[in-house]
Formats: sequence, C-alpha cells, structure tokens
Amino acid sequence: MGKGGNLSEGVLKKIILSYTYVAIWIFLSFMVIIYNKYILDRKLYNWPYPISLTMIHMAFCSSLAFLLVRVFKAVDPVTMSWDLYLKSVVPIGLLYSLSLWLSNSAYIFLSVSFIQMLKALMPVAVYTIGVLLKKDAYNSETMTNMISISIGVGIAAYGEAKFDSWGVLLQLGAVVFEATRLVMIQILLTSKGITLNPITSLYYVAPCCLAFLFIPWIFVEFPILKENSSFHFDYVIFGSNSLCAFALNLAVFLLVGKTSALTMNVAGVVKDWLLIAFSWSVIKDTVTPINLFGYGLAFLGVGYYNHAKLKAMKVKEAQKTTQQADEEAGRLLEERDGETNGVGRKNESQN
Repeated sequence: MGKGGNLSEGVLKKIILSYTYVAIWIFLSFMVIIYNKYILDRKLYNWPYPISLTMIHMAFCSSLAFLLVRVFKAVDPVTMSWDLYLKSVVPIGLLYSLSLWLSNSAYIFLSVSFIQMLKALMPVAVYTIGVLLKKDAYNSETMTNMISISIGVGIAAYGEAKFDSWGVLLQLGAVVFEATRLVMIQILLTSKGITLNPITSLYYVAPCCLAFLFIPWIFVEFPILKENSSFHFDYVIFGSNSLCAFALNLAVFLLVGKTSALTMNVAGVVKDWLLIAFSWSVIKDTVTPINLFGYGLAFLGVGYYNHAKLKAMKVKEAQKTTQQADEEAGRLLEERDGETNGVGRKNESQN
C-alpha cells in the first residue's frame, strides 16, 4: 500500500510539473505575441519598425546568453570549429533572422487571430521542405493530411474580414523560412551529433541574426528613425519586451527538456485557440464564422498530424526496445557458449 501510494504521488507530481511547464510556455508565448502586436500596431503603441524590434531582441538575448555561458558558466558552450560555424550556424542564423523579421512585420497588417490561423500551415511547410530536401520520405496519407490543413487555412483566409495581401505574404514567407530553419537544424546540426539548447542556440545564432538584420535595417528603417527626432527609446517597454522574448526561450528549454517537442506542438494548438479568443474578446478583432470553420478544419488536420507523430514515436521506441533486448540476449548466449566451451576444454585437458 505504501509503495503504491508513493508511486501514485510520484506520478501525480510529474503530471503537475508537466502541466506547469506547459502553462508557463503558453503564458510567455502569449505575452510575446500580444506585446509585439502592441508595439508594432499603428493603432496601439505605434512603433512600426519590425527590423529594429527584432534587432533589440537579438542584442538583448545575445548579451544575456554571453553572460550565462562565458561569465556565470551556467551552461557549457558546444565545441564547434569555425568551419562548422560558418557552414551550419550561419545559414540557420540567416533563416531565423528572415523568419523573425517577416513574422513581426505581419503584425502591422494582420490581426493576431488571423496570424495564428496562418501559422497552422507550419506542419505543411516543414513536411514539404523535408521531402524536397530528402530529409523525410514521401507518404501519400501524410500529404493528404497536409492538403486538408491547407484547405482549412484557405477557407479561414477567405472568411477574413480584414484581409491584407501584403500581410499574408509576409506571414507565409515567415512560415517558409521558419520551416526551412527547422529542417536545416536537423540536416546541418543534429545529423552531426550537435544539439543546442535555447541558451547555447542564442549564444551562437543571435549574433548572426543581429549581423544579418543590420544590413536591411541600414537601408529600410534607419533613415526613417533618423528623421523621426521625436522618438525616445523607452527602456521599460523594450526592456520588458526583450526579457519576455528571452524567458520564452528558457520556457521552450524547460518544456521540451522535461516533456517532449510533441507536447509543445499540442500545447501550441491550445495557445492558438486562446489567442484567437483573446483577439476577438479583448482586442476586438473581427472573427467570422467562416474563419472559425476553416481554422477548425485545419485544427483537425494538425491534431491528426500530431497523433500520427506520437504513434510513429511509440512504434520507433518499441522497435528500439526490442532491438536492445535482442542484443542483450545475444550477448548472454555468447557468454553462455563461451563458458560451455571453456568447461569442455577443461574436461578434455583433465582426461
């Protein structure tokens, strides 16, 4: 009875911790999205400079990551040659900077709710790019699921009350670049046995992003900011916004490290519905029935995609366990045969 009680208590504690990590990630992700929308929207804080905002985030995250890795030694740096850095990290940094730039730009033109609906295309983009780059194998059932998600998002876009073509292009571009970045991480880093947690990732990638963003910033936003002499840098607004962005990276590390990447994907669906509800009820964005029907269809497709991934992970884990058991049995047989042969030789020598 005591052992059963201890086991139940341990399982309950694990479940509570898992839900706590999920709640923290959803809250911080929610905060960053709403905060960015508040800063960039012309009707709210009215600071429509997405490149500058992204650069502030990258400078802040680079500085904190450097302190944690080099000064406080809280995280060990990954051993990496300059050749590997240039061939692997730099391309990933370029894709990340483009993804952040375009996704932040979309908040100027689109509602929070519609942006979340468009983000449902992320599994479609990741799978398609993975197939094109031969990272994933083509599967007709999976592709049918991807098409259903795309149709759902298309219906949601058709029902959007404040449809903006430029904003949609920006968000779709952000999805493509982010999906390419995720696939390239698998190809350029994970395949070589290199894994980066959010701190080391920011330590290596954030300075690259800052350098890449500096180029368009010089030509696009710097001249406008230079002429706008009335602007004063608000350390409270931009400091707290950057701190939220950094905390979100830590929350990702906690969530994925203590649960799984699949848990984050499922939690992301919950977060999207909460953001849509918040956008409609608090920000007063218009959400039409066609919007909800289309996103509901896409939501079912994403849910099935996550279910299929979980099923595949369980099958893979079972195969791995079976293989390990077979290898262990093989070793035991070899040891037993060795002992039998040794006894046989000993008896022969005695005779």
